[in-house]
Amino acid sequence: MQLNTDYSERIVLHADEIVWTQSPMQGVMRKLLERNGAEAAKATSIVRYEPGSSFSLHTHDLGEEILVLDGVFEDETGHYGAGSYIKNPPGSSHQPGSSSGCTLFVKLRYMDPDDNERVVVQSTTASWYQGLVPGLTVLPLAEYATTHTALVRWAPNTIFKPHRHFGGEEIYVIKGVFEDEHGSYPAGSWIRSPHMSMHSPYTQAGCEIFVKTGHLIS
Repeated sequence: MQLNTDYSERIVLHADEIVWTQSPMQGVMRKLLERNGAEAAKATSIVRYEPGSSFSLHTHDLGEEILVLDGVFEDETGHYGAGSYIKNPPGSSHQPGSSSGCTLFVKLRYMDPDDNERVVVQSTTASWYQGLVPGLTVLPLAEYATTHTALVRWAPNTIFKPHRHFGGEEIYVIKGVFEDEHGSYPAGSWIRSPHMSMHSPYTQAGCEIFVKTGHLIS
């Protein structure tokens, strides 16, 4: 399957407008944002575990990133509530599930084979840092080579300077409304901007976003 695989294109989607599709496991549903491949695919998805559902034991050949949007995600390494970020490196394996149900933002097969660091961050208890402009706070999540991943909180009426994205930029809006000169993006929006794209972001209402940069050099 190929869905939004041209990284030279700017893509804007809203999760509420995408239908749920059944995964191979009963009780685990997905909203596909991008996908290149069959079941073992380079992909970005919203994944929902119904209460008591689980996925079979599997290995991530090129890694996995998970951001818990709501509920509690579980595997043999622990329980991860809303706001948790988990980076499972290439070659890792687990058997995920959820006793109470959860919704996740998931990226698969984006990592360099040599990126072997496992990362777990709980955003609700971690220390956030002042950003480059007033009203912006940042929680770094992971980085490797040109790739940087973070959560960013924008206070209402925050404006960021125009800037260009080497290696592209990907944003998932968790809360509030993110904006730039191209439009307004409420919670649930996914924006993927290509290598060397430029924009002038801001927010009037305030927002929290997941941001990944430098990983879209094809």
